[in-house]
Order: sequence, then structure tokens, then C-alpha cells
Amino acid sequence: MEALRVREDGTYLDGTFGRGGHARGVLQRLGNKGRLLLMDKDPEAIAMAQAAFGADARVAIRHGSFAQLAQWDATAAGLDGVLLDLGVSSPQLDDAARGFSFREDGPLDMRMDNAAGQSAAQWLARADEREIADVLWTFGEERLSRRIARAIVAARAAAPIERTAQLAQLIAGVVGRGAGKIHPATRSFQAIRIFINRELDDLESGLAAAHARLRPGGRLAVISFHSLEDRIVKRFIAAHAKAPAGDRRAPVAPAFHPTLRALGGDVRAAADEVAVNPRARSAALRVAEKLA
Repeated sequence: MEALRVREDGTYLDGTFGRGGHARGVLQRLGNKGRLLLMDKDPEAIAMAQAAFGADARVAIRHGSFAQLAQWDATAAGLDGVLLDLGVSSPQLDDAARGFSFREDGPLDMRMDNAAGQSAAQWLARADEREIADVLWTFGEERLSRRIARAIVAARAAAPIERTAQLAQLIAGVVGRGAGKIHPATRSFQAIRIFINRELDDLESGLAAAHARLRPGGRLAVISFHSLEDRIVKRFIAAHAKAPAGDRRAPVAPAFHPTLRALGGDVRAAADEVAVNPRARSAALRVAEKLA
């Protein structure tokens, strides 16, 4: 809330409604002339938004990815703040039926919008070994990606991989349990989820759309949960805030006009917050302000 610097008469967009924690925080600071736009890929989140805020005249709700926020007519007049809380939400993770968790058995789905696109099970049933390995390495930085991919292809020849417990046990058999606290399937589940939901592509598109719609003085606040996301956010802000390195071979350096101002580095949760909410441990908040 401090990063967004909410004004009573401002217009703000929460691109990842989830279950409305951030939305409630913004609404508490908005006056009668303020405006809050809510988006989410997840139909269940949108249903919650309608139930909680559908009757509030200050609120507009749209089902879809924040990657398309600039295509929403409600953003055309400009925004004073955009908030993106990336990745899977706690309700999605805690519901075994959504297929995100390797700790609880459920259908291997992993779609944030479970009415569109292919599920993780459908993709694993048809992808070849190389494609699976590439996804595990690119989006999960899994060192044993090739061995895991080989095991998946071998296992599906005997029986379809349709449950989260099946996949988690298969990966654990390849990686081994080890002495660490991190489950051996963590990186692979992350990778498949990111791939299925096009999360990094949506992030790049969403950052560009937010930049286009922010008014001068407007704030961009992005919470990421792993290095792949955070790296994209950090580089995007830097590309619009700092002149690129000069080329000594170029006769004249091109003029650079910054359009963003980075407000500090990444902000991390303090120990007392992590004690109450362990999932905040890996969260990193980056903030930038739109320049005139």
C-alpha cells in the first residue's frame, strides 16, 4: 500500500485479484471518486470479486490476464497505480483439485484458467522428451531435467500420468529426497505451471501494458516469488530508467529519455511477517514511478 501511494480520487488496477487482500487495502484508501479495476485469470477469483465488490460503484471487474490490461477500455483514461502479485495464489495452491500442489494428490491440471488451454496432464501426454526437459530447465532451472524427462516418457508408456502424486513420486524417485527442506518436485512443478500458464510471456506483456497506461506519477508495484520473474521485472524497470551502456564505435550516442524511476531495490518480508506467513519468505517487491 505504501508503494502504490493510493490517492482518494485515483484509479488503480489490481491485475491479480486472488482473494482480494490487496483490493481491500486499496478500497480502504479510496474516496467516492476513486476507481479500482480488478483482473484475474482464475474464474473462481472473479466469482469472489463479484461477490465481494460487485455492488461497489467504484469497482470494475474483468476476467482475463493482466497481459491484456491495455485492451480494457476502463484503463484508456490512464492509471495511477498497477499492482501485480505474480504466480500461483494460496487458494489455488491449497486446493488439491486445481493440481498445483505436489504435497496433496489431485488431478494434474495446473491451469489458472481451468476453462481454457491444455492441462499439465494433457501436455505431458504428448510432449516429447526434449520439450519436457527444456521446459524443466528453462522455467525451473532443474539440473536433472533430462533424467526427469526421460523418466516421464518411460512412465507414461505404461500408464498415463494424470495425478499430482504420480508426478511428484516419479520426480522424487529421480532426484532423491536429500536432506534439504525443499521437496524434490518443487522446481519441476514450478516449471510446468509457468509453461502451461504462459506466465513469463504474460509478465513481459503486462509490464509493457502497465507502462503504457500509467499516468505521470503513477506507481508500478510487482511482487515476484522466484528469480525468473524478478529478473524480468528488474530488467524492465532498468531499461526504462537508465540509459543503455554506450557504444564507443557509434559516432553519436542516441538520446535517452527515462520514463520510469526505480524506487529502491527489492523489498523483502521481515522476519516477523515470515513467521506469520511462511510463503512471504521468497516474495520480492519492486516499485517504479512513471515519469512525465
